[in-house]
Amino acid sequence: MAKKVFVSGCYDLLHSGHVEFFRQAAEYGDLYVGIGSDATILDYKHHKTVYSEQERLFMVKSIKYVKDAYINAGSGVMDFVPTLDIVKPDILVVNSDGGNDDKRRVCEERGIEYVVLERVPQKGLKARSSTDLKKTESQIPTRLDLAGTWIDQPYVSQYAPGWAITISLEPTFEIQDRCGLSTSTRNMVKKIWPYQLPNMDPEILAKLVFCFENDPERSDGIISGAQDSIGICIPGLCRHYYDNRFWPEKIETCYDEAVLSWLEQHLCMIPMFPRRPGCSVVEGKDITKPKVEALAAAADRCWNAILARDLDAFAAAYKASFEAQIAMFPAMIQPGVQEYIDKYSAMPGVLAWKMPGAGGGGYLALVCSGPDAFPEGAIPLIIRRPGM
Repeated sequence: MAKKVFVSGCYDLLHSGHVEFFRQAAEYGDLYVGIGSDATILDYKHHKTVYSEQERLFMVKSIKYVKDAYINAGSGVMDFVPTLDIVKPDILVVNSDGGNDDKRRVCEERGIEYVVLERVPQKGLKARSSTDLKKTESQIPTRLDLAGTWIDQPYVSQYAPGWAITISLEPTFEIQDRCGLSTSTRNMVKKIWPYQLPNMDPEILAKLVFCFENDPERSDGIISGAQDSIGICIPGLCRHYYDNRFWPEKIETCYDEAVLSWLEQHLCMIPMFPRRPGCSVVEGKDITKPKVEALAAAADRCWNAILARDLDAFAAAYKASFEAQIAMFPAMIQPGVQEYIDKYSAMPGVLAWKMPGAGGGGYLALVCSGPDAFPEGAIPLIIRRPGM
């Protein structure tokens, strides 16, 4: 009778290194795998998974070297212990960088053989690790503006002060240029830090990025709004108050997990088309005090509704903010945009919509009744938490 072999890990960015590890471990007997739960990874590693625990369970179970797999019921680095006691393996296998004295002690207490494997790639393949994969693809966040867009420009806030509201997003989808997700600012960030933001005070980081992008030698005379650098650099939900200046007078943040998770359950994006070359969304602008006051009032209502997790109030304020934007900048609705709005606004469960950033194309960012109402092809969003 074959021995039982057990391994455990997150297996979120499943790669050839994982498969080779499974292959080597399976040489000792029938292989059983413990998988870190979504809750454990969020608590232990302070970030959400790319793939849900059920998706990861499906993928791991589908690998031919694996006899069976389970979602670990424990927590922290030793989350696999309850699964260990269910499987009752003869051997626990760990990678050389994944072993520790606690794991060895658990094995000694249960009479389980403890085996350490070196990371050796399959012949002809590169050595892989999840950490290295994250470094080879840029993890620079992007941002989605929820309300108050344009108030960060003094030629708007001179008529009335107000808040802009942004969320910082994990780059879990392909971020296309000229689509309203602050890609010009994000590309500036990548010139300094190609793969990830430095570990420093987010507000100071945002101001550094703002100053770097808006070099006084910049020849086009355009000052990028501060909401872009703030939305990228400051995690979670954030609002920033503008009063006829380029940098906000004050910044407020919300990192409440209940609020951020609630937003993720109600926000998604629909790809449209990039803003076309030569498109000017400021052409024909009509900025007046009543219109700016309407924008500011909608942003106030939006913030309060989000904190209260009041979906109807959030959708109404979100829509009102977008309507205030296009009242001032009608060129945001470029040819082809209204067709997308007409199509998706008529779908069941779609409560409100807007275009990110300056509009003219890009995406439709929808407020929906819940994930079940996300239209086919919609992009779900993951808000970046502090420490990610």
